[in-house]
Amino acid sequence: MDEMEKLQLLTGESNTALLSLLLEDAKDFVLSYTNRTELHSTLQKTVRDLAVIALNRMGTEGEAGRSEGGESYSFENAPKHIYDVLDRYRLARIGGRTYETKKEPPETVPPQDGSAG
Repeated sequence: MDEMEKLQLLTGESNTALLSLLLEDAKDFVLSYTNRTELHSTLQKTVRDLAVIALNRMGTEGEAGRSEGGESYSFENAPKHIYDVLDRYRLARIGGRTYETKKEPPETVPPQDGSAG
């Protein structure tokens, strides 16, 4: 199941263009916040969670809180547990640069056919 299908299942939303945009924005936020160029696989759920939060907050952009019908709601940027996860994968900037370990492709070893040189 891909991320779009998971998000559709979680939200019940059928507008795939909207969900795709929300996933892309959430991924961009995660990459920017963590100072990374590639998304670590363990951050996929965090991206999905941020997309769900963004979908649920549509129509309330810019509000810090709301009170109606005797009920009050407050909005925070993102729940603390999301920032806790992101902080674990955040790369430090040193001298204005970020150093991210890149995975090198495995070295190819020529096949040995049993004959010596």
